[in-house]
Amino acid sequence: MFILSRTVVRVKAIHPRFIPQPTSSEGVFSLNLINNELEAWLTFLGCDEPEYISLLIDQYPYFKPLYSDLYDICKNTEKVMEMFSKELQILDKNTVKYMIDELQEQLDDTKVQLDDAKVQLDDTKIQLDDAKKELISKDKYIAELEAQLKVKK
Repeated sequence: MFILSRTVVRVKAIHPRFIPQPTSSEGVFSLNLINNELEAWLTFLGCDEPEYISLLIDQYPYFKPLYSDLYDICKNTEKVMEMFSKELQILDKNTVKYMIDELQEQLDDTKVQLDDAKVQLDDTKIQLDDAKKELISKDKYIAELEAQLKVKK
C-alpha cells in the first residue's frame, strides 16, 4: 500500500503492462491506457518518459506539483547530497546519543547492583561480628565453668 499525499493506493500485484518489454518499440506503456487512479500512480512511480508524463498530467492534474518537486530536486543534486549528508550526520549523532544513553543505563544498573552487594556485605559483617561476640562470650562462660570444675575437684 502506498500513501502519497492524501491518496491511498493499494497495490496487490504489478499490472503486466507496467513490466518493461524489451522488444517493444513504443515503450513500456501504451498511451491512452491510464484508465484509473491506480494506473495513474503506477505510471507516476514507474515511468519517466515525457509523453507519458504529459498524458498523466493532462488526465490527472494533481500530479503536476509532484513532478515539479521531483524536477527541482533533480536540478539541484548538490543540495540533495547536502541534505542527505546532514541527515546522515543527524543519524550518526542520534546513534551515538542512543549508545551513550544505553551505556549510562547499564552503568546505573551496575551501580545499583554494587550498592545492593555492599549493603548485603555490611549486613553479613554485622552478623559475623555478632557471632564472634557470642562465641567470645560462650568461651568465657566455658572457661568459668571449667575453673569451677577444677576448684571442686
